[in-house]
Amino acid sequence: MSLFGLSTSNPAFTDYFWNNPESKRTQGKMTLRGVVLKTIFCLMIVCLSASVIWKLYFDGVHIKWFTTGGIIAAIICSILLSYKREWVIPLTILYAIAKGLFVGGFSAYVHKSIPYLPFQAVIVTIATFLVMLLLYLSKIIIVTQKLKSVIITATTVIFVIYLTSFILSFFGIRISFLWDTSWFAIIFNIVVAIFASLSLLLDFDYIDHRIGKVKKSYEWFATWGLLVTIIWLYVEVLRLLKKLAIRF
Repeated sequence: MSLFGLSTSNPAFTDYFWNNPESKRTQGKMTLRGVVLKTIFCLMIVCLSASVIWKLYFDGVHIKWFTTGGIIAAIICSILLSYKREWVIPLTILYAIAKGLFVGGFSAYVHKSIPYLPFQAVIVTIATFLVMLLLYLSKIIIVTQKLKSVIITATTVIFVIYLTSFILSFFGIRISFLWDTSWFAIIFNIVVAIFASLSLLLDFDYIDHRIGKVKKSYEWFATWGLLVTIIWLYVEVLRLLKKLAIRF
């Protein structure tokens, strides 16, 4: 059994959101094509939003509040989705815009200190996504209950570590291995990036088992869920590449 009875580490893929009863009819139901198109559309929004912040930064505009505001807005959108599931379309689009603000700001800061590193992170993220998709579709890696338990347990621990670090930062306490370039910090970042990658398998599996069984609108929930994992993966890859670049 998975940790706490969950079948994925992604909060977007839980029975709380996916409570639509199954139906044998496929008309008006979620399709793979619909999920793919909506995900591409929202990723384009993320890129556009990130590009705007990127330009502002290199035009000399102070973007700290845009970057911080992006994280806060993304959290608010996620919370609102918990209460207003009928708002899934506008909230998913707003989530993409908010995440773009954060990604654009974070990437601009890194690019200034280490030129072109964000572009490398984008390539690695896309390659990782495609590899994990291939591994899932070819059944080279089968998503079993045991694998789910391992991934969910690990990602839960990672989330607790990050949340603890965030809370401690208000008291001036810094968990060094999250930010420095020691070997322990690099190894930890590698482990986090690996589990972010593996989380994609759980997302694919959750979506796959609901194709043609839930309402068409749930394509937007699937899109939101994929955005959560893809952007997390990108951030972890960029952090890892930055540590490696500084170290070597």
